[in-house]
Amino acid sequence: MTVLMFVLGVLVFAVGVAASIGLHELGHLVPGKLFGVKVTQYFVGFGPTVWSRRRGETEYGVKAVPFGGYVKLVGMLPPGDGDDPSALRGSNTGVVSQLIRDARSAEYDLVEEGDEDRLFYRLSWWKKLVIMGSGVATNLVLAFLLFAVVFMGRGALVPDTGSTVVGQVSQCVIATTSADASERPCTAADPEAPAKKAGIRPGDRIVSFNGTPVSTWWQLRKVIAANDAGAATIVVERAGHRRTLHTSTTVTARPVPGGSDQLTRTGFLGVVPTAGYVRQGPGYVVSTMASGTWETVKAIGSLPVKLYHVARAAVGLEKRDPNGPMSVVGAGRVAGELTSQRGVPLSDGIFSVVGLLAGLNLFLGVLNLVPLLPLDGGQMAGAVYEALRRAVAKLLRRPDPGFVDVAKLLPVGYVMAGVILVASVVLIYADIVAPVSLS
Repeated sequence: MTVLMFVLGVLVFAVGVAASIGLHELGHLVPGKLFGVKVTQYFVGFGPTVWSRRRGETEYGVKAVPFGGYVKLVGMLPPGDGDDPSALRGSNTGVVSQLIRDARSAEYDLVEEGDEDRLFYRLSWWKKLVIMGSGVATNLVLAFLLFAVVFMGRGALVPDTGSTVVGQVSQCVIATTSADASERPCTAADPEAPAKKAGIRPGDRIVSFNGTPVSTWWQLRKVIAANDAGAATIVVERAGHRRTLHTSTTVTARPVPGGSDQLTRTGFLGVVPTAGYVRQGPGYVVSTMASGTWETVKAIGSLPVKLYHVARAAVGLEKRDPNGPMSVVGAGRVAGELTSQRGVPLSDGIFSVVGLLAGLNLFLGVLNLVPLLPLDGGQMAGAVYEALRRAVAKLLRRPDPGFVDVAKLLPVGYVMAGVILVASVVLIYADIVAPVSLS
């Protein structure tokens, strides 16, 4: 049964990824056709074609490697200065120039007589922006809808502060220097947590602390904080019987309540309340998207460093960071584990996989805003630059400077494509030999 649940999770994730890719590319296809651009191909995946069918001038299909997709919008690159769009010159002045010229030539192999006004580069800047931005917008809308399914359907995991039932017991006291430092695992150098020393267990209900009765978590938290590094006598109720436990709290830096990045030194016991799922409204989904977007931006900025550590983990030089980047292969493995965890209802596992897909769509949407080819942001940046250049020329009463030649950015695009390929290979290899596991 566990194997079947694992396979189910992988399949749900795989179908979700394929659907996300297909809808992203559909976001380019639909406005492209509405604006009259010639579209010759719409494919989900790369590599050998598994299935395809031609409808009108467009071939729709699925390829063998489901790690991407593309829509062929004809005329993405304008002809070079003085070139005839239908008969590009073959001369070149260097390797880079030859690469650009070859790309232009390949672009116009699909241009037939009568297509001159249906080329992408001839569109007004705002139409280009709509076509390229619609793919990004599709991912962001999908992320919102999937997060809404999770948080409005199942709910968010919220601590039960209305009781004093212990949900988790800390194993150690971590020397905290930042608000997120407590997320790291315990090491041999970390002292044992006071709660663990006392013998407190998950499921215990704390009745009193140093003789002060407590009935809510906020009351308990207040008396613990005020105890500093003093002795503590704790009465707990376990399986219907009360027990008196003894320990001493310690003083440590902890995040200020309310989500602040500031720290305050306070008494520490090492207990966490139980938590339950509480359904949320649209506002919670919006705030989750906002915070998730900022976290994604920071993750993209730190990606080179994190990839370096993933590569070291892949060759056994360090332990894999469970919060580091993963490939689709690794994420699929995690999806399988989410649906096959013992003691966890299948519905919770499916909701967790949906949340994983929501995070993936958010990441893809933000990543594609990076203003570099071959990402959508490269063409979007070209469209915005074209609009600004023409606006300045009109303001200064100068001749129209014409279309922006994004082909000149192709060398950067080739480097970016190479970086993305190498990063993908490293992540996939690491997810095979040193995978991230929930256990």
